[in-house]
Amino acid sequence: MKVKTISRVEMDFTQEVKSDKLKVFRNYDPALHPFERPREYTRALNAVKMERLFAKPFIGALDGHCDGVTALATNPKSLVAFVSGAADGEVRVWDLPRRKCVWNVYGHRGFVRGLAVTPDGNTFYSCSEDKSVKQWALRVKEEDEDAPTALATYTSKEPFLGIDHHLSQNMFATCGSKVQVWDPSRSTPTHEFAWGVDSINSVHFNPAEASLLASTGSDRNITLYDIRIASSMRKIIMEMRSNALAWNPMEPMNFTVANEDHNLYTIDMRKMERAMMVHKDHVSAVMDVAYSPTGREFVAGSYDRTVRIFNVRSAKSREVYHTQRMQRIFSVKFSADSNFVLSGSDDTNIRIWKAEASKKLSKVAPRERRKMEYNESLKERYQHLREISRISKYRHVPKAIKKAAQAKREASGREQKKMANRRAHAKEGAVPHTNIREKVIVKEME
Repeated sequence: MKVKTISRVEMDFTQEVKSDKLKVFRNYDPALHPFERPREYTRALNAVKMERLFAKPFIGALDGHCDGVTALATNPKSLVAFVSGAADGEVRVWDLPRRKCVWNVYGHRGFVRGLAVTPDGNTFYSCSEDKSVKQWALRVKEEDEDAPTALATYTSKEPFLGIDHHLSQNMFATCGSKVQVWDPSRSTPTHEFAWGVDSINSVHFNPAEASLLASTGSDRNITLYDIRIASSMRKIIMEMRSNALAWNPMEPMNFTVANEDHNLYTIDMRKMERAMMVHKDHVSAVMDVAYSPTGREFVAGSYDRTVRIFNVRSAKSREVYHTQRMQRIFSVKFSADSNFVLSGSDDTNIRIWKAEASKKLSKVAPRERRKMEYNESLKERYQHLREISRISKYRHVPKAIKKAAQAKREASGREQKKMANRRAHAKEGAVPHTNIREKVIVKEME
């Protein structure tokens, strides 16, 4: 007679110390686990509830400015230093981990409209309405107690409204009444571009094409320029004015503009006759936009006193941040590691937020990390179920924003109903369907 026995080595099941985990044998046959799906659903529901419970995105506020913060710039080579500029002309260099101002100087006599850090991270430029651009040393050590002085000064006949430095070459671009490209070794611009008569409020170099840059103007235009041919390439006119522009660092053919109509538009520069995506949720003009270094997300700051984080492929925001004292937001930036968001507002403060609201900042044990990854996979698997979707998407917002969003939805519904009635009582084809992605682009010029 054949007898089957279970044979085990005692050393494999003996704890050397009390904290050792015992080996657990499991049979994964689905027939033995009829309640596997209900158990997983309960775990996913608990995971999404705990995620919202631990969502504490606000890290801290940096005070010191005496007027509204109008410009921010991060160091591409360091996670420590970043620069801020205010409406009273003050420029401050901050130590982000210590949340401390390293040095400050009143470098301008007007609004600081733009800041740009050089690719090596050693210097930065500031531009202002006082018709000057100044170069400063970006130091974060406090040994030097001397008052900081500008390394170089560049002047123009018109106020400067924006500035950006090239990502690889030693040149920078400014905008005002026209777009100007500067060589730091020369006191006059090497190139000048003008297409139209109104002022230009932002300019940015393309992260991949060394000679390409884009600008937004107060006459509702978005223009592309090419330094090689020393002229403008293409131009589109939108329904309303765009306040800021940001290129996607991973998909350099795409850029996102922050518009006065409360929306953001992602546009492919190869097909500028229509927007790729319309990002909605703000209830007031969007003042600034900045991409994450990963290129998958961007952050937007609005006049409605909120900061929102959007996925590039999503029309709705993933997160919304607000505080009781935060006022209109004029500048936003992602940190170089894409883990933090900086926002500068009209209440003179700079606020630091987590990019992932419920992410743990301290060290995570391997066992805890595996648990977190398991919870993420469960939330992704059951994200379309009603209760989990409701809890995951819900965000508390101030009453004023909630009422404004409700009014926008009602107005949109009335407009859709009116157009449907017109089509029902008009000749076929007389009232065409208009896509908002094409409607916002009024005209394209070359």
